[in-house]
Amino acid sequence: MTSRETTRAVAAGAATTLTIGALALLGAGVAGAAPGSISWDDGSSHFTRTISNTTPAVGDTITVTTKFERTSWTDEYIYNVKDRHHSCLTYVPGSAKMIGQSEYPVENPEVNANEAYVRAAWGVTDWVVQSRPGFYRAPTFSVAYKVGQNCPRGTALTTGMDYGGSLGSGNYGNKGPSITMGKTATTTTLAAVTGARVGLPSNLTATVTGGAAGNTIEFRDGTASIGTATLDGAGTATLPWTPNVRGGHTLTASFADTAFATASQSAPVTVQVAEQNATSTIALAPITGAQVGRASTVTATVNPAAAGGTVELRDGAASLATLPVGADGKVTYQWVPAAAGAHTLTATFSGRDGVVGSNTTAQVNVAEAPATNTDSTTTLNPVGAAAVGTATTLTAKINPANAGGTVTFKDGGTVIGTGTVGADGTATTAWTPATAGQRTITAEYSGAGTVNASSDQESVIVGPGNGTGGPGTPGTGSGTGSLGSIFGS
Repeated sequence: MTSRETTRAVAAGAATTLTIGALALLGAGVAGAAPGSISWDDGSSHFTRTISNTTPAVGDTITVTTKFERTSWTDEYIYNVKDRHHSCLTYVPGSAKMIGQSEYPVENPEVNANEAYVRAAWGVTDWVVQSRPGFYRAPTFSVAYKVGQNCPRGTALTTGMDYGGSLGSGNYGNKGPSITMGKTATTTTLAAVTGARVGLPSNLTATVTGGAAGNTIEFRDGTASIGTATLDGAGTATLPWTPNVRGGHTLTASFADTAFATASQSAPVTVQVAEQNATSTIALAPITGAQVGRASTVTATVNPAAAGGTVELRDGAASLATLPVGADGKVTYQWVPAAAGAHTLTATFSGRDGVVGSNTTAQVNVAEAPATNTDSTTTLNPVGAAAVGTATTLTAKINPANAGGTVTFKDGGTVIGTGTVGADGTATTAWTPATAGQRTITAEYSGAGTVNASSDQESVIVGPGNGTGGPGTPGTGSGTGSLGSIFGS
């Protein structure tokens, strides 16, 4: 050309060729990649730009090359190359190189994210372009980019290059090839819903792959919209759902089409909604004649009556016992007050399947024990090897032996059972531990007639079911009518 010393523009008559297909240079790479190549001439210079994948997905790495060739015998030296790209592409560090007979990495190329280019420069005689008898040189500049989430979809994103050389410079910033990103395919999954009841909220949770934080999910019950929620950073959206009709419901979650991702809908999830939980009431039977050191029977009745759930009995803030509710809706407990005066008893029903819990209180006046009463002692026999699922007999010895009454055995605060004191002063009950670990077993003697109540405790280690458990720390066997630490006050 006659204007080699000035900035070269693409000549109006310059030949341009675009090729998309398998490329010998960059054939290996991302599965399903669609390489693209464009060639053009400017004077006696011939350029070929190639992109390894013109339809990439987010996170893919693409390689862009520019090959320099001559169509005349005049040599040209390449001084610098500026590869231009869309701002959503990020340069892969260490990828810039010039390829001749070997590959020569570019140390510290200029990476300008604001103007979206990568520039490399060399010495004035480092890279020559030749095409004459016996001499052929066609260096290729190569650079790689990572495709970002912010790349526009469905729009041609142009690329190009500028360069400077011994015969002038060329500016081809929009020459191509371009890349076009399709929308990201998404999948939406709706988690199973269990325990749904009329009038009570259940969480609906949808997970979307391919979406972005802030995208909207719509939940539907059949064709009726339940509501919408937005995806968090983990791709999950949650919406409370309060059904008002019992029976089967077919739920779906839908992800709406966005500028970056395609729409998707979950498979339908069938949810069985049960009737609303029934309310319950609990009542404490009146207690009269309560006396320090003597057992009074506490009876709590749950309505509606049925087996299931537990009742916790408390004397003020002190927990007395936790008992399973029987088929008649009742629990009973032998309560031995340790202090005279007014006591507030509380009975709390835990609830059961289909029935919510409830509680009640009762006021009880407790009299002092007569001074002529006789104190008792309770001694809990050491518990041998205890194991999960294996029955063990708990035995308590009462003194005086002929006092009568009952002994309530407890595992922590849970009542195991009640045994009647025999003529020999012994009471027993069977205990089958359900879980392994260290347990505190308590024997509470009710007292009888003019004999005051007493208690004893033992720490027991329960083995996992192979008989490896054993006794822990036994009690003192010296419980008397002063029982504040055991029975509450």
